[in-house]
Amino acid sequence: MMTGRRSWSALELSSEAEQILTLARQFAEERLQPTAEARDANEERFDAAVHRELGELGFLAMRVPERYDGLGLDLVTYLYVLEELGWGDAGVAVSVSIHNSLAVSILLRRGSDAQREEWLPRMASGQVLGAFSLSEAGAGTDAAALRTQATPTEGGWILNGEKMWVTNGASADVILMFARTDTVDDRRGSRGISAFLLPAGTDGLSVGRKERKMGQRGSETVALSLKDVFLPQGLMIGEVNRGFSYALEGLEAGRLGIAAGALGIASAAVDAAFEYADTRRQFGRSLREFQGMEFKLGDMVTRLEAARGLLERAAAAHTLGDPRARRLSSVAKLFASETAMTNAREAVQVFGGYGYSREYPVERLFRDAKVTEIYEGANEMHRSLIARQLYRERGYV
Repeated sequence: MMTGRRSWSALELSSEAEQILTLARQFAEERLQPTAEARDANEERFDAAVHRELGELGFLAMRVPERYDGLGLDLVTYLYVLEELGWGDAGVAVSVSIHNSLAVSILLRRGSDAQREEWLPRMASGQVLGAFSLSEAGAGTDAAALRTQATPTEGGWILNGEKMWVTNGASADVILMFARTDTVDDRRGSRGISAFLLPAGTDGLSVGRKERKMGQRGSETVALSLKDVFLPQGLMIGEVNRGFSYALEGLEAGRLGIAAGALGIASAAVDAAFEYADTRRQFGRSLREFQGMEFKLGDMVTRLEAARGLLERAAAAHTLGDPRARRLSSVAKLFASETAMTNAREAVQVFGGYGYSREYPVERLFRDAKVTEIYEGANEMHRSLIARQLYRERGYV
């Protein structure tokens, strides 16, 4: 029973998009969901095999043009794929989203021709996995407060600093790294940060401890240390001191990817709850025959469909260049993540005592859902951004 999944027949999709989405659904059902529990239990081990397979299928360069060996998907189809992967394993979905929406996207948009030619085909094939490193221990939501310093030297830059919460950080082959390029005597805030390509294995780069997380253990999250790391000038992305604006561009679109992954969790929670309510019997009849259960299940589906509608509207705004796109990205991420959390909690309640047991998947869905309200900007921040952006759209100073 797949009550929560999308129906392709209800969407106007090209035959190519339908084939890609069918492939994503099959991969989620046959490869991800059956092994999600193992990845959750073995969080110390990154599942490189799954990511190689994702690369072979083209899912590590979904928005990259075909000239760089990508699939060249439209934004909406890309988000549908992430929802399917999130249904199978949210940890894998976020890893794919970070690679596509941040590392690949910023390189594609702001990298030089030489950088794109060198890196994108290998990132598309799965030979090279990308990571994104902006946050630090004292610069999470306030990312512009980062302290990692890039100091100019002959032929390039020397980087020193400590990074935190880097998804894919230990297994990535290249890291999109952000560091200050202003000086101690002339701090420029967000206008003093630049972006660099940092290849794995560069002298002075070391991987710190791996975070032991509540959920989404299928993705690795690590700390990074940079000690006198030399990067040639050719590894700077775009213009000096413009890196933070590149990061915001990537994060704005990346929030749609996070929303899509959250919808995958919410959809999986609906499927699990509906199936269990049909098969579980109490007082001589199935749970789904009780009106109170019907109310609960009906609310779960309503929230899921409403969140999907918001995500599609936000994606359309981005595609059309609508000035409301930034606000709608926050709206979609906020609502989708809270839908994932609410639906996962309700699914646990439907299962009762079994829902609290690791014998059933809803316990993992509950843990996986929580972080969607935190990463890519905590939801409290998004509420503020939505209000501020609305004032700007209406001409308030």
